Amino acid sequence: MLAVNYTNLRDNMKEYMDTVTDNYETMIVTRKNNKNVVMISEESYNNLMENVYVMGNKANYDWLMESKSQLENGKVQSHDLIEVSADE
Repeated sequence: MLAVNYTNLRDNMKEYMDTVTDNYETMIVTRKNNKNVVMISEESYNNLMENVYVMGNKANYDWLMESKSQLENGKVQSHDLIEVSADE
């Protein structure tokens, strides 16, 4: 996580925005009176919102935790992929 003050951000906006999006960084923009702001990429934001949605539903959460447990305990199966042509 990076931190930058508002003035520095304003003077170097493109550079900081590129850093946030290209390197998946989270940036805290410090401001007066501790009214800080967090900057993340749209991709990171969408990922966060999806995780909040999925984990917010108990049935989804339980299903994911069961799948995780199965993976950790070696209860997995491997399957060959069937290639389908565009004509079918």
